Amino acid sequence: MLIFRFFLFSLVTSFGIVAVRAAAVAPQTGEKPKLTATAEPGITFDWVHVDGPYVAMTFDDGPSAKLTSKLLDLLAAHHIKATFFLIGQNVAENPDIVAREVREGHEVANHSWSHPNLAKMSDDGVRDQLHKTEDAIRSASGNRPTLLRPPYGSITARQKKWINQEFGYKIVLWDVDPLDWRRPGPNVVCNRIIKMARAGSIILAHDIHPGTIEAMPCVLSQLEAKGFKFVTVSELIAMQTPLPPKPSPSPKSIPPKSTSPSPTPHN
Repeated sequence: MLIFRFFLFSLVTSFGIVAVRAAAVAPQTGEKPKLTATAEPGITFDWVHVDGPYVAMTFDDGPSAKLTSKLLDLLAAHHIKATFFLIGQNVAENPDIVAREVREGHEVANHSWSHPNLAKMSDDGVRDQLHKTEDAIRSASGNRPTLLRPPYGSITARQKKWINQEFGYKIVLWDVDPLDWRRPGPNVVCNRIIKMARAGSIILAHDIHPGTIEAMPCVLSQLEAKGFKFVTVSELIAMQTPLPPKPSPSPKSIPPKSTSPSPTPHN
């Protein structure tokens, strides 16, 4: 009788442990699963996978009355098209330079009216910044921008989505940043760009700093010498090709069975 009671107690205890473990791994039907944030495909670009040595030179914060014309002369001498992300206030002050950019085949895009941090602004505040700049660009050049580069690269995922829906803008960041705004000198700016550039790169620079303009002959000549070809950002995006699938890991090799005869037991 004692043995039977012990057996029954053990059986109940084991069943309880199994039940507790099952409850621990069972899904909680009253709890919503946590969703991970995913990038919006086709909206944000900092680099583009392309077949070929294509790169996009981009220049922010202009136009500059003193410097942008010098840059345009240099680009024309190299037969290179670039993308200019324009500050609306500067467009309003220098509409003739914006008209020249478009006339010479460059792309012009929205970089806000006064360079604020969009991520810290209300939707209405952001909307006003973008509308005013778009209107200024259209008035100066006849072109409507289709790209936005947020100042400082600062923008929320929610803002990207509604701006794309409302304005039709693609959000353009970068993968090559020489930090030219710190004014490290033309040679440093050139060396940083040459070192970091790769096929599909979107290269950030600013046409409001003298050292950047001085660095450009070196940048353009050395990138050309390495075989790179220059296109606008929209042209680069149009060239996009799918990323190749990642190779699946090879199965672990199974060591072959030994073919040597089993040892003869000693009698």
